[in-house]
Amino acid sequence: MIADISRLKGSIPPLITPFHDGEVDYDTYAQLVEFQVANGSHGVLVNGTTAEPSTLTVRERNRLVEIAVATAAGRIAVVAATGSQSLAETKALTAHAIETGVDALLIVTPYYIRPPQRGLIEYYLEVTKDADLPWMIYHIPGRAAVQVELATVAELARRSPRFVGMKQAFNDLGFVSAALDILPGFRVFVGLEELSFPMLAVGAVGLMNAVGNLHPRILVDLCEAVWAGDLHRGRALHQRLFELNSAVFFDTNPIPIKYMMKKLGLLARNEHRLPMVPATPELEKRLDAVLERCGFFSTSAQA
Repeated sequence: MIADISRLKGSIPPLITPFHDGEVDYDTYAQLVEFQVANGSHGVLVNGTTAEPSTLTVRERNRLVEIAVATAAGRIAVVAATGSQSLAETKALTAHAIETGVDALLIVTPYYIRPPQRGLIEYYLEVTKDADLPWMIYHIPGRAAVQVELATVAELARRSPRFVGMKQAFNDLGFVSAALDILPGFRVFVGLEELSFPMLAVGAVGLMNAVGNLHPRILVDLCEAVWAGDLHRGRALHQRLFELNSAVFFDTNPIPIKYMMKKLGLLARNEHRLPMVPATPELEKRLDAVLERCGFFSTSAQA
């Protein structure tokens, strides 16, 4: 039997990693988790792409998981992204996340290697063979340079009863529809902001969107509108978010997100680790204009 998966739904933003003089700012990270709780998010994703995980050490990634679990204290779900390009590192991160008490695992397709589909299958089964937790694939071909095929998803579901879903950061609604057709109850999370409403409308259970670092409540409202069958409201919220969602990708994520968080007072420092760098002055002006036009940040980013 797998752990209860009823909490795996809704808006689960991938949190940024705050830095201070090159070190991870763990106190601020705890505050970011509290911000999500206060604004109604259904969970948080730790060490997702938005967290710049490839610039973090295993120890730093593990510590962020510990802080998220302790701060959330069962109030919202904590999903740990535990993947890397290394099988040994992924297994170590996964074991620690399970021991710490996360609600579920999200494991990215191993990047750079470009393995065949049979290699992906064996990789995921090896990583999760001792995991008594729900686990999901993080499908992001644009970063990982490998695409997961529908037959691979079906084979993993056949061989691992704890495999429950995926974060789909790929522009392919047909793939999502086909997966939901052959795997009833499969839990798909939207990983591309521009597809939030369309993918929810065809059956995705929630969002794992970077823009949730800026305005968590509106993403919660979008999920709940679709759940209630109010597609008119869902569409309206999606369009209201359109320009902000686009702005996330004006530069490599999370460069725009961190600048906007600093601008909104959600982050004291706009700091990255190389090779990531802060926004240029030209980008700052573009993002300032987006925030001004959005209209819902005039007084506070909080609900």
